[in-house]
Amino acid sequence: MSEKKMTSSRRHHLKSLVLSISKGILEKESIQVKVDKENYMSENCPPLSLPGSTQELQELCKKLHQQIDKVDEERYDLEAKVGKANKEIEDLKIKVVDLQGKFKKPALKKVRLSADQMLQALLGSKHKVSLDLRSNLKQVKKEVKEESAEQVGDWRKNIEDKAGMDGRKKMFESEA
Repeated sequence: MSEKKMTSSRRHHLKSLVLSISKGILEKESIQVKVDKENYMSENCPPLSLPGSTQELQELCKKLHQQIDKVDEERYDLEAKVGKANKEIEDLKIKVVDLQGKFKKPALKKVRLSADQMLQALLGSKHKVSLDLRSNLKQVKKEVKEESAEQVGDWRKNIEDKAGMDGRKKMFESEA
């Protein structure tokens, strides 16, 4: 299935068509926004009638200030909601990226280091440490066990001592 490549003139023609359609849509949207704004203003903001006396002007100013405070509270609440929603969106985006597993662990290379090189890498290049593992080992002195002549002696005598009830009694007493 060989796909035919689009010629540059065809591509340019399609691009201009898409742009002209999107321009028409944007113009319709801007007109609709203006109409919606006018409708909202006519519903929520009655036409302003300025009274003649000072007392009535002060009351009108107080009423307008109350309305401004109310609108500011609503605006603040909406901003907080939008901020919270944006934070949730960012958290969800991070979760999506984590679940997709875009971040792959790099393959680690095998590195052969001697003990001296490891210590130098851990402690830094300032410390010149030479590690002689054999010098740190404990010295174990070999003791030659000299077996006493009594143990090597006549085995029959040892058995005769343990024979009979007296011998058994001596065995239990010596163990306890």
